Amino acid sequence: MSNESTAKIFGVAFTLCLVCSLLVSTAAVGLKSIQEANKVRERKVNILKAAGIYDEDASVDKLFQQIESKVVDLSTGEYVDIDAVTYDQRKAAKAPETSVAIKAGKDLAGIGRRAKFANVYLLKDGDTLKRVVLPVHGKGLWSTMYGFIALAPDFNTVKNFGFYEHAETPGLGGEVDNPNWKALWVGKKVFDEKGEVALDIVKGAVSASDIKAVYKVDGLAGATLTCNGVENLILYWLSEDGFTPYLKRLAAEGGKNNG
Repeated sequence: MSNESTAKIFGVAFTLCLVCSLLVSTAAVGLKSIQEANKVRERKVNILKAAGIYDEDASVDKLFQQIESKVVDLSTGEYVDIDAVTYDQRKAAKAPETSVAIKAGKDLAGIGRRAKFANVYLLKDGDTLKRVVLPVHGKGLWSTMYGFIALAPDFNTVKNFGFYEHAETPGLGGEVDNPNWKALWVGKKVFDEKGEVALDIVKGAVSASDIKAVYKVDGLAGATLTCNGVENLILYWLSEDGFTPYLKRLAAEGGKNNG
């Protein structure tokens, strides 16, 4: 058979493709456990940052020992007997049997469905609750933004707020990642004296003379729609349809709802 024969060319090409496929498959299988471990670590880092105790020089696993992970029934505010380590809230939100459809008039975050149960993270010092970290997500201009909001033990004062995943416009909506903007949220109040969500993003800067300044955060220039998305996801997730039943239970039990 000639070295230039069509059959030989196809034979070599087929063998090469087969070998490459096997190598890629083997690599994918071999790296899967590493990739999963990296995802777990990254999530822990984001939770630690929200809790305000992340230290890049310290062991993530050791720091995370200060965090108590729970799964809560959003409709009742009570903890459920589900492994918080393996529970995947995003996956649960996609399955009809583990999620609920949100009526159009109430879907402020633009997410369509939400999981029946949600992850929550408690930073404790012994029996003393220091912070409660809640996962939030909602539509921005171009993407679904995923983040965490951390509240003080009064369940009203923001201690930290930020996003760990989004695809908003760099330099505009993408400034939700800007540390200077995220710092503006610290110390703000979520609920007004009537117990309603009052936390708001304004156009421009918040006036120091505004008697309601404690409920307001400066807007991002050129990112009105992204800011609207951030504001709306806060309104949704801290409403009665989100974490409010859970926060009320914590408040009623003095933050000792260890269920």
